[in-house]
Amino acid sequence: MDFKEELKKYQEIINCELEKYLRKEQCPEEILNQSMEYSLMAGGKRLRPILVLATYRLFRTDIETCMPFAVAIEMVHNFSLIHDDLPGIDNDDFRHGKPTNHKQFNEATAILAGDGLLNQAYIVISNTLQNTKKEELNKKIAVFQEFSKAVDRMIAGEFVDTEFEGKPISEDYLDYIHKNKTGALLTLCVRMGAILAESSKEDLDRLISYAEKIGLAFQIKDDILSEEGNEEILGKPVGNDKKLGKCTYVSKYGLAEAKEKLARLTKEATEELKPYREKAEFLIELANYIEKRNK
Repeated sequence: MDFKEELKKYQEIINCELEKYLRKEQCPEEILNQSMEYSLMAGGKRLRPILVLATYRLFRTDIETCMPFAVAIEMVHNFSLIHDDLPGIDNDDFRHGKPTNHKQFNEATAILAGDGLLNQAYIVISNTLQNTKKEELNKKIAVFQEFSKAVDRMIAGEFVDTEFEGKPISEDYLDYIHKNKTGALLTLCVRMGAILAESSKEDLDRLISYAEKIGLAFQIKDDILSEEGNEEILGKPVGNDKKLGKCTYVSKYGLAEAKEKLARLTKEATEELKPYREKAEFLIELANYIEKRNK
């Protein structure tokens, strides 16, 4: 398997699916719809929806079943990015090498675009629930509950992160922030794929462990890139966390220890998938990609 080719295929699938939900009609809120599209289609790795599809494919091949949930999670992710970039939170001017939403439009439009994407995610899920056969409905309702709880945890993690800017923070609180702010959605993606594919409890437990480890690894890598990343590749300035006085794994433990923890988590995550052999090759390589990425 060529991982980069497989990743590109997944990204193309997700991008084509997202385009179906763009609002192109002329209406009084046309600029708001353009603002939502601007962020949703700005690029990015599409890691979260890909995790949903790739996990589902460990057990089943009919990915249309989980596609609405994959689309919805990407909408939520982009809602969180728009709001993260706002002056009241991270105050970032660039993302993916382009002006952030509030810079491209204005702050009020960006806030409402984020709100719109969050709500649209729930519309997508409610539509799939409405069109589901009775025997499948309980499974999708269970996933919807998981979805709602994870979004709640992401918002909680973001709040605690902003509350501790410039303040000393304990190891437990730092773990709490990243388990919720970043890890909750990444774990959700794997849980959704596994539950929709009707995996066994043993499989679900193993995959949750994998997801929790790559979720933390993803955040640690973000912290490392914020410290020593290449601005041209990242598409945004480095050092903003330090400027805001945010406590990160790098500021708490140092660059060397953060890198050691990243490598350890990646190894542990890939070990969880060994029982699936070649079927899990993509997910194993995805964990390695998270460790080695430069943006």
